[in-house]
Amino acid sequence: MEDEEAFLERVKGRRIILDEIHRLQDPSQILKIAADHYPTTRVIATGSSTLAATARFRDTLTGRKSTLWLTPMTLTDQADFGNTDLEHRLSCGGLPPFFLKASRNEREFQEWIDDYWAKDILELFRLGRRQSFRRFAELLLANSGGVFQATRFSRDCEVSRTTVGNYLSILESTFVVHVLRPFSRSRAQEIVSAPKVYAFDTGFVCAFRGWKELRPEDVGVLWEHLVLNELHAHLQSRSIQYWRSKHGNEVDFVIAQPGSETIAIECKRSSDEFDPRGIRAFRARYPGGRNYVVATDVARSYDRHVGEIAVRFVSLADLVHLITGRPS
Repeated sequence: MEDEEAFLERVKGRRIILDEIHRLQDPSQILKIAADHYPTTRVIATGSSTLAATARFRDTLTGRKSTLWLTPMTLTDQADFGNTDLEHRLSCGGLPPFFLKASRNEREFQEWIDDYWAKDILELFRLGRRQSFRRFAELLLANSGGVFQATRFSRDCEVSRTTVGNYLSILESTFVVHVLRPFSRSRAQEIVSAPKVYAFDTGFVCAFRGWKELRPEDVGVLWEHLVLNELHAHLQSRSIQYWRSKHGNEVDFVIAQPGSETIAIECKRSSDEFDPRGIRAFRARYPGGRNYVVATDVARSYDRHVGEIAVRFVSLADLVHLITGRPS
């Protein structure tokens, strides 16, 4: 591929995949030539993360590419693999090699972290203090879904708060964790600066929490992660937030886009567990917009009213369809 034109001439008119394209010295060059001079050649180029794939790009390829974020498997992917068992998906996670196993193997998750350190972190960031970074990553995965407190992680990992912030940025930029910022337009009464951090995959949460058999409360925690994954996959955006008031009322996910309505989403293992206080408090400050409760036991959507607030109870597939307008 050092002679881009000769290579593209050999594959002219074909469909090709260039895996880990960021390892080329100038990956944008071959894609630019393909787009400009070989329009019948269809190219899929993959990278281990957005940062890794773009670090060596010397051209933005504006107008020549479309970008797709590949999350862990979606509901549709799971059905394609022929296994729709929810607890298996939550326990083993959504990476196909792990999902296809009969049960979760903690050693393989540790090996994945080792590879991530060697192939992504060392090559891209030249970090020292391997043990501190790994400790931080494993603590984040084990405490996934909680409010991030830098001081606590700084103490446990024996590094400064500044280093902890740098570690978090690295994990976020390489898509190992997702940082949800608080939604707020009323600073006096709402949490405005404490983000929540979610692991990118439920299998890693189970592995680093040491969960062998899932209890009902464990399913509830992991279900929230699965809903977030489905939203990320279909929206192709990380612009999802959460809301919490200083009185302790909370909404799991908030989707707010300029010029459009604000969507409130609550995730529940069972629809009977829904507590309306969070959505009621949220709508008292932000009236209008759709309200959803997505639960594992909802097969067919239905509506309930909380005072004057309409709440629709939906399955995860229906939630995706209602928010994106596309089938899940």
